[in-house]
Amino acid sequence: MRRGLGALLLIGVVGLAQRGRFPQREDDSPPIPERAAEFHFLRVEYTDLPQYHRGWGFSSRDGTGTGWWLVDWPDADNHFTKGVERLTRIDTGDPRHLRLTDDKLFEYPWIYATQTGWWGLTDAETARLREYLLRGGFLVVDDFWGPEQWEVFRQTMNRVLPNQPITDIAESDSVMHVLYDIREKDFTFIPGSRHLRRGSGGTIQIVQPEGTSPAWRALYDDRNHLVVAVNFNTDVADAWEFADVPYYPEAMTTLAYRFGINYVIYSMTH
Repeated sequence: MRRGLGALLLIGVVGLAQRGRFPQREDDSPPIPERAAEFHFLRVEYTDLPQYHRGWGFSSRDGTGTGWWLVDWPDADNHFTKGVERLTRIDTGDPRHLRLTDDKLFEYPWIYATQTGWWGLTDAETARLREYLLRGGFLVVDDFWGPEQWEVFRQTMNRVLPNQPITDIAESDSVMHVLYDIREKDFTFIPGSRHLRRGSGGTIQIVQPEGTSPAWRALYDDRNHLVVAVNFNTDVADAWEFADVPYYPEAMTTLAYRFGINYVIYSMTH
């Protein structure tokens, strides 16, 4: 498999050198059929804060819509779902999305929200998210950056779980070892496709945004169960979304799948 990916990467690099920029290509994989299953990738819909509203436009390689909640949809959701199916014995179904106030929320043990530095949750939504987490739900947040977005997220989570600190995830935490062993060296920057550049000789270089440092953080409930996994200053979903693109670094996709699958299994066993 690695040999095949390496060959694809070589082909991709040659193509990039000819085109002069990273191409976008459609995902030609078939859609995942709708059916009830043990695990569904559940994406949270939300309304943007007015000052940060993202208007209509492309949110993924083949998805369009309005609002920051759509970023990387549906490719990231589909690719990660297929990864969970391939790498675990979890029964996986079609990815879905809904608002926090939808009563179906409690049917899903694992939910995902992106760009949470720009979400504007209502009091009803924060109350529902609190209930969901305290009843055993697990939230993953991803792809938000810098002190301004962090402060929006921090204030929102203080409304959801008052006085619960957001701390760095320790390497020894069980979520880091529930299936894959994730070590301190793995708490690294996972790039979005926008952070990739062509280097000399056709190599692919990762360019981390200036002034950012990747952080892997968490919120715990009163029983010391991890209930919110926080991927800050890093872009795990892009590694899922671009898993089938030759120029995206295979090592970063592999790492992103390990983090995500550990989160899923932890949420379904704790």
